[in-house]
Amino acid sequence: MKDNKKGGIKGKRQRFAEKSGKQSKNITRNTNNRSTKEKQKNVGEKRVKRSAKPQNTVSLSDNAQYIQWFPGHMTRTKRQIQSDLKLVDAVAEIIDARLPLSSRNPDLAELIGGKPRIILMNKCDLADPKATKKWVEYFKRQGLKAIELDCKSGRGLGGFVTAVREVLADKIAAWEARGMKNHSLRVMIVGIPNVGKSSFINRISNSSKAKVEDRPGVTRGNQWFTLDKNIELLDTPGVLWPKFDDQSVGEKLAFTGAVKDQIMDTEQLSLRLLEYLQENVNPVFLERFSLDQSEIEGTAPHELLELIAKKRGMLISGGNADTERAAVMVLDEFRAAKLGRITLELPEEC
Repeated sequence: MKDNKKGGIKGKRQRFAEKSGKQSKNITRNTNNRSTKEKQKNVGEKRVKRSAKPQNTVSLSDNAQYIQWFPGHMTRTKRQIQSDLKLVDAVAEIIDARLPLSSRNPDLAELIGGKPRIILMNKCDLADPKATKKWVEYFKRQGLKAIELDCKSGRGLGGFVTAVREVLADKIAAWEARGMKNHSLRVMIVGIPNVGKSSFINRISNSSKAKVEDRPGVTRGNQWFTLDKNIELLDTPGVLWPKFDDQSVGEKLAFTGAVKDQIMDTEQLSLRLLEYLQENVNPVFLERFSLDQSEIEGTAPHELLELIAKKRGMLISGGNADTERAAVMVLDEFRAAKLGRITLELPEEC
C-alpha cells in the first residue's frame, strides 16, 4: 500500500510536472512566436522606412508622387560609359530644352571628367524660345558650348560640326603640328532616356540605323556612326541616376515622358501638371481646352480635370467625367506642345 501510495503520489507529481512542463513549453513557444512576430514587424517597419519618402523631402502637394526609377541596365550603361571614354575625344550631352537642369544627369560630370563637352539643347521647338536663349547664355557662363536643336526639323544641326571643332581646337592643332591632318574626331553622345539621342544621330548622319521610339529606354547597346568631315559618333543608352534628391526633378522628368508612365499613377501625375499650368497660365492652354481665367482660379486640380474631360466629351456611364482618359490626353498634349511652348525651369539668375 505504501509503495502504491508513493506510486500514487509520484504519479500526481509526475502529472503535475508534466502539466507544468507543457505550460512552460507553451509559454516559451508563445514567447518565441511573439518574438518572431515582433521581429517580423520590426523588419517590416524597416522595409517601410527604406521605401518611404525621405524625411527631408518636402511634399509639393497632395498630388505629388515619390518617383524613383533606375533599371539594372542603366548601371551597366554607367560602367560602359566609363570604359568607352578612352575611345573618344569629346562628349556631346543631349538635354531637353524644356528642363535643361532636370534633364542633365549629375553623375555624368564626374563620369566624363575633363573631356571637352558640348550641350545639345534638343526639342527647342517644344520649349519657350526666350527661355532657351537664357539657358544658352547660362551654359556659356559655365564655360560650356550650348546649341539649340530640333531634331525633327533639323534646325541647329548645322552648328554641331563647328561646335565639335571649336571645343577640340587645341587637340586638332596638336595633331596638325605632328603632320596628322584630317584626323578623325570621335564624340560620345550621352543623355537621359527620351531626350532624342537616336533622333539626333539619325538626322545628322542621314541614316535610320539608330532605333527611334517615343518612349524611354529604347537604345540598349553602344553603336558607332560615321559623319562626313571625319567625325564619328558613339551612341550610348540613356541613363538616369539612382536617386532624385529633389522630387520636383522626378516630376518634371515624368511630365516630359523621360520616366516610364507604367510605373506611375498617370492621373495623379496629370493633376500635378495641371497645378503647374494653373500657377503659370498659358493662353494656348486656356484656348486648347476652351477655358477662361475664372474657371481655373481657385479650382481644385481634380475638378479642373473633370471639367476638361467634359469639355472634350470624355464621359462614362451616367454622364460622369472619364478622368483617366482625360489625364492621358493632358499629358500627351503637353508633351507635344499643344498646350503651348513651355519651359518648366529657368536659370537661377532669371
